[in-house]
Amino acid sequence: MLIAIQILCGFVLLIVGAEVLVRGAVRLAALLGMTPLVIGLTVVAFGTSSPELAVSLQSVFSDSAELAVGNAVGSNTLNILLILGLSALIFPMAVQRQVIRLDLPVMIGVTVALLLICRDGEINRWEGMGMVIFLISYISFLIRISRRETRQAREAAKLALAEMEKDSGETSNGIQEPADSSFALFSKQAALVIGGLLILGFGCRLFVNGSVDLARVLGVSELMIGLTVVSIGTSLPELVTTVIASIRNQREMAVGNIVGSNLFNILCVLGVTASVSPVALPVPDQAIQFDIPVTLAAAIICLPIFFTKMEISRWEGLLMVVLYSAYLGYLVLVATTSSYLDLFTLMVWYGLFPVTLVLLIGSTLLSLKHADPRG
Repeated sequence: MLIAIQILCGFVLLIVGAEVLVRGAVRLAALLGMTPLVIGLTVVAFGTSSPELAVSLQSVFSDSAELAVGNAVGSNTLNILLILGLSALIFPMAVQRQVIRLDLPVMIGVTVALLLICRDGEINRWEGMGMVIFLISYISFLIRISRRETRQAREAAKLALAEMEKDSGETSNGIQEPADSSFALFSKQAALVIGGLLILGFGCRLFVNGSVDLARVLGVSELMIGLTVVSIGTSLPELVTTVIASIRNQREMAVGNIVGSNLFNILCVLGVTASVSPVALPVPDQAIQFDIPVTLAAAIICLPIFFTKMEISRWEGLLMVVLYSAYLGYLVLVATTSSYLDLFTLMVWYGLFPVTLVLLIGSTLLSLKHADPRG
């Protein structure tokens, strides 16, 4: 009974924390002259990726360094296929052009760079520091772009209103530049963001610990708990925040949160962990040969999905969830040395993958055929 109450309380806190976080982030974006997309790519993404950072740092200093890579890479695959997929099943997710033209290619490029860095079986301190420096530079670039676009939008609105007044012969005070927000107002929205992140973290911990205890009571093995409850649990903040942002019609923030979280997982989680690790961060062979390539494939799949109609439709969301289910099923079968592994592999390679390619290629070609040539 106590375990069920713990799980329920954790889930409620996740919802409340995500709601507070999204509200504060949207208002903070307005105060800072930044778009919700960039807030999602930066502030929200960093906050929702904090569980992965905490787990990875803890693993390094508890002689379980290999867990750090698996945690970050596994979370990226889950973020793309499961979280975006589930969110799109609830509400089709709008995708901004900046994501397709800039942020998604950067995410793919960073994943390719990670694969190349890990080819020697480790991430050393200098490589980790390079990741962190690139992340800081990229965030600074995003903020500059966002503030310029916001300023241009305000100026365009002022000109449009001036033309309307000129045509109608009316006069008014026009659109004023938003007054500089007071320190109290800024502090309030920042407190909402920080408070939402803290509630998310506490709710996540309650939910995961309660779920692990329940799994043990039911006789589920530690391996299965690690593959399912723990791996999904550290991504609960991204999942709940993305869904809440979609419900509140802040879908650009929702997509930005996932793309930004993936960038943070590689550049911040692995970068910081490798920078502070007493020794070079070891990368297991399985991660190099399977897990990182799967994460890269998931990122590449986003290109045609995001491009078609500039949104993630419900059927595309379902496809992403099916792909993640196949990935998780493969991990479970490998871990349990199941006799069904060969059959399952054949079904995926000669069934699921070809169907996925046909659907994505066909959808992309249809989108190109009906695209507006002026767009």
